[in-house]
Amino acid sequence: MVLHLISFDIPYPPDYGGVIDVYYRIKALSEAGVRIILHCFAYGRPAARELSALCAEVHYYDRKKPLQSLPLKIPHITYSRRSKDLLKRLQADNHPIWFEGLHSCYYLDHKSLKHRKKYVRMHNIEWQYYELLAKREKDLVRRRYMQQEAKVLKKYEIVLWDADRIFAISKKDKAYLEEKYVGVEYLPAFHSHLDVNIQLGKGEYCLYHGKLSVAENHEAAMFLIEKVFSNLPFRLVIAGADPLPELIGTIAQHDNIQLRHNPGEAEMSDLMRQAHVHVLPSFQDTGIKLKLLHSLYTGRFVMVNTPMIAGTELEDACIIADSPGDMQMLIEQLFRFEMTDAERQRRRAVLGKIFDNWANAKRITQVIEWN
Repeated sequence: MVLHLISFDIPYPPDYGGVIDVYYRIKALSEAGVRIILHCFAYGRPAARELSALCAEVHYYDRKKPLQSLPLKIPHITYSRRSKDLLKRLQADNHPIWFEGLHSCYYLDHKSLKHRKKYVRMHNIEWQYYELLAKREKDLVRRRYMQQEAKVLKKYEIVLWDADRIFAISKKDKAYLEEKYVGVEYLPAFHSHLDVNIQLGKGEYCLYHGKLSVAENHEAAMFLIEKVFSNLPFRLVIAGADPLPELIGTIAQHDNIQLRHNPGEAEMSDLMRQAHVHVLPSFQDTGIKLKLLHSLYTGRFVMVNTPMIAGTELEDACIIADSPGDMQMLIEQLFRFEMTDAERQRRRAVLGKIFDNWANAKRITQVIEWN
């Protein structure tokens, strides 16, 4: 079992959503006996020796600059990830090829690979994702870019007809894809957790976490401050990288809200385990948020809104509230309860049924047509 795997980024360290899924899939496939020839596009992250321990070969390619992607007849996220060296390596044998997202699909429809077995992991419905990003982007230039990219992505998506199988990351994405393409399967996200590791008892604060420079996360944090916790006596900790000045200034006006700026891995792990309620609203129902999985495996109570869990099958593991009033009411109720072992076991059962890395890697090996 030898597999070419084309990654949109260097998947180590696994420190943000997309590469978490890629890295732990590589790890699980390697443990299942697959020899992986890994191809990575680099743009800011260094080469990682750790990947060589999991892969038979690791190759790095520079991602093209924006001006090298003009005119935008193909999405920039795809056209910027092209390499003659990559194509030559793919042509040198007859092994199946795994493409991570539309980002890496530049050679999916290449005529020289017409008779190869090709598989695509979809991390989002990309044109929908970029449309939503554009609506929340305040910078005019970036918003125009995202709008244009969404239009081009919507047209380019038909390249998926050249895939033998398409693996959707959520049930919602699967429903969309199987209306348009054949061979669509649901493949849950891969992650870092071997088991549920929740601390019993009670915590003293609520937690929101994420990369705070991302427009969606900034909006969610501002929503929690202004609509939910400004009228609650409970403490909210907002933790994450690169908070924007608006968020920093708003937090400073509230005595019950605290910012943890760029926490290290150990500090973030401690914050997540000690919190009583993880409050994770989202305003984009695309893909699956890996931070939700992280919270469910390590945190006590997890409160979300409907967009956060759309198509994830995680409704039974979360507390769902869609309005500020409902969130306030449920937070007050949750602070009357402790996390019990029975609840921890129930969470373990829900997650283990869907997000078992080993079982999902074995399924991939059974679906792929090996030479």
